[in-house]
Amino acid sequence: MRRVVITGIGTVNPLGNTVADFRDAMFAGKNGIGIVTKFDVSDSKYKVAGEVKDFDAAAVLGKVTVRKTDPFTQFALAAAKEAMEQSGIAGTIESDRMGVCFGSGIGGMDTLCTDHQNLLEKGPRKVSPHFVPKMIYNIAAGNIAIEYGANGPCTAVSTACATGTTAVGEGYRTILHGYADAMICGGAEAAINPLTMAGFGNCQALSDNPDPESACRPFDKNRNGFIMAEGAGVLVLEEYEHARARGAQILAEVVGYGSTCDAHHVTAPDPEAKYVAKAILDALPEGTDLSKVYVNAHGTSTPLNDKTETTALKRAFGEDAKKLHISSTKSMTGHMLGATGAVECIACILALQNDTVPPTIHYTEPDPELDLDYTPNTAVHTPLEVALCSNLGFGGHNAVVAFRKV
Repeated sequence: MRRVVITGIGTVNPLGNTVADFRDAMFAGKNGIGIVTKFDVSDSKYKVAGEVKDFDAAAVLGKVTVRKTDPFTQFALAAAKEAMEQSGIAGTIESDRMGVCFGSGIGGMDTLCTDHQNLLEKGPRKVSPHFVPKMIYNIAAGNIAIEYGANGPCTAVSTACATGTTAVGEGYRTILHGYADAMICGGAEAAINPLTMAGFGNCQALSDNPDPESACRPFDKNRNGFIMAEGAGVLVLEEYEHARARGAQILAEVVGYGSTCDAHHVTAPDPEAKYVAKAILDALPEGTDLSKVYVNAHGTSTPLNDKTETTALKRAFGEDAKKLHISSTKSMTGHMLGATGAVECIACILALQNDTVPPTIHYTEPDPELDLDYTPNTAVHTPLEVALCSNLGFGGHNAVVAFRKV
């Protein structure tokens, strides 16, 4: 059986525009959530979000690329650049043996909103000729493939909020079964705009708490909705022998992937959590010492999600679920939708490398129904061997990827 390892990671997210900045802020328990600056929220119930800060796309990618791409693709290309530079794989692999599996929950929503407004106010001639290739959600995958000459399998996945993890899992399977020797995987999102926030708000998914220091509080008794965020995460997956032969630095090994569907409701998770539990068990290697497992939970800060995830872990492991180290890094980043799983896979790798469990910040009042170890407010240093990235998406999508320390 082929083995799959990680040789490069890159990110742009509310905690930092590089992996190093993200790592330091995450372990310090910093809050990347603030009052929305992208548009006027004075008349909105929903005033906070996890925005990317001080990101100069033109400096990273060039003015021409910026003009022709939506922000979600810009985030994707910037994160891919960091991951590919760390990996050092360019020039060491046949182009048709390297592929891409990358997704977005929504795609170029800013472009859609802008050009629709142009259509209404100025007529069809004022719709940009770049509208379609900026807006379609597969275009980040396509741009990454073009940038790095990846002629192998190139797929764009969308499993809503599980997208980033699904992309990593499907990339893992692509290498495992021999269709490629390396895959550039992840997700990106840039949808902090009036339309998207109104839509999520009106379906009662967002928190209307206006205080950035308490709005996102996963597993807390007073949680009342998620906080929109944006960003991208990219991981370079590589077949182990190929990576070893070229002397690559191996960051972690991918050792499992679980993918299931609740087939229950378009937005609500199945409260019995049977298929979330199955995805967890499908991903986790048998015989793993649960006291050395970190679970980066989906942890959205919604009443249903956090309860369902707790139920799933108990269903999977019984009383032994109390041995797990669990946290939600969304408490610091907010919910990056299609990007969130990829960024949280990176958080898992960083946790393993540093033997440190990131905290769940803003946790002040325990919920009696949620009684596992959620690592409240302060990072914990402890020996770790395996990390699970778990994400759930609208439509019932469940995705879990397992990483092992190397």
